[in-house]
Order: sequence, then structure tokens, then C-alpha cells
Amino acid sequence: MNWSALDWGILGPAFIAGLLVLLTHVPLGAQVLDRGIVFIDLAIAQIAGLGVIAADAVGLPEGGVAVQIAAVVSALLGALLLTWTERKAPRQQEALIGVVFILAACAGILMLSGNPHGGEHLKDLLVGQILWVNTTQLIWLAGVSAIILLAMVLGWVTKLGRFGFYAVFALAVTASVQLVGVYLVFSSLIIPALATRSSKGGRQLTGAYAIGVVGYAIGLALSALLDLPSGAVIVWTLACCALVWAVKTKSLVNEDMGKSTP
Repeated sequence: MNWSALDWGILGPAFIAGLLVLLTHVPLGAQVLDRGIVFIDLAIAQIAGLGVIAADAVGLPEGGVAVQIAAVVSALLGALLLTWTERKAPRQQEALIGVVFILAACAGILMLSGNPHGGEHLKDLLVGQILWVNTTQLIWLAGVSAIILLAMVLGWVTKLGRFGFYAVFALAVTASVQLVGVYLVFSSLIIPALATRSSKGGRQLTGAYAIGVVGYAIGLALSALLDLPSGAVIVWTLACCALVWAVKTKSLVNEDMGKSTP
């Protein structure tokens, strides 16, 4: 193990990025499970990524404002489409979300087919580059996260109905997918929410945040020590932390039931 790799100058910004992602994705993940549309994050993230690929294809500066606008517009159009499909065919919504994801993914592959660096771009989109986040990206993510949380707390999302949820979801995913990648976006949304599904009230939210924070911290440390891709390692540590939480919670429930049995 390379203990000198535990450098806060590198891991610190990445960890802060993870915390900002969790800030909005944990409560949104609980809503996704409640609505029964688990794969919406993959679809929206892939659509946002398609916007980034399209912007790159027409020669826009990488990481510039124009690319961000392209990603946001793409994600909002995707949100509008999914709002329409939910209204027209609610029973088929999960299947339609899967179809949209596949179409967006294949469109991205086709657009990158003539790019000599297409494979690298596709890998960055899926796995992300969390170790290379900069201050500007963190400020951008913090600003978007603050707006999204404010909208959720004040009830603006509910007032806007279906499109309000999809639009907020699109903005949250767009802000995070370019930093942490599609896989970590999905994992940050679903894994903590799924592990704490049986918990009630504040314990559910607290548990989900705890799983996320510990998972990102251990994942980043292990990826540095073992010189492995950070995104993939964090996905696994999130899953392991979620499993530990679920087993511990089940044990506590069984213990309480045993005490209450005469």
C-alpha cells in the first residue's frame, strides 16, 4: 500500500464533491424508490452526458459554460419527455425510462464512434473523474445543490407537479454526472436509500447520509492506497456500508422483538 497517496490536497476536493452529491441525491433517492422509477437517474444522467458529447462534437470548449448549458438543456428535455410518458402511460413508465436510457447511451456511442478519444470520453462519462475536480466545479455544484435543497424544503417541487420532480432531478443529476460519472450518480441515489428503506422518519435520512459519507471516505482512501479507479471502488464501498447497515438494523429489530415477546 502507498500510504503517501493519502494526500488531502487530492482526496479532499474529491470528498467534498461526494458530500455535495449526497446532499441532494439522498433525499431524491428516497423519492425515486417511493415512485417506483429506479432507473430514472441512469436515463437522465445518460441524456445529460449525451448533451456533453454533442457539445464536444460541435467543437465547444471542454468544461466551458456552453457545455454546461448543453447538458442542462438536454437533461430538461429528457425530464419533459419523461413527464409526458408518465402522464400518457404510467404503468409502462419504468420500461420507457429503460428504453430512453438505452437510446441515449447508443446515441452517445454513435457520436463518439469517429472520435479517436471516444473510448476515453465514454469511460469518463460512466466512471467520472472525481479525483480531478477543481474549485470552480465545486462552487458550481454547491450552488446548484443549494438551489435544489431550497426548492425541496419550500415545496416548490411539489407545486410544479410531475415536471417539478423531473426538472429538479435533471438539474441535480446534470450537476453531478460530469464530476462523479453515471455509475456513482446511480449508486449515490439508490444504494443509501435502499439500505434505509425500512427505517422511519429522521432515522432513514440520517442513516442514508451516514452510509454515503462513510462509503465515499473509505472508497477514496482505498482507491488511493491501492491505486485503483476511485469511482468503481466507491460504488463497492457504498454497497458494503449499505449491507452492514441493513444487517445491523435487522439485528436490532429482531432483538427488540425478542425483548417485547413475553
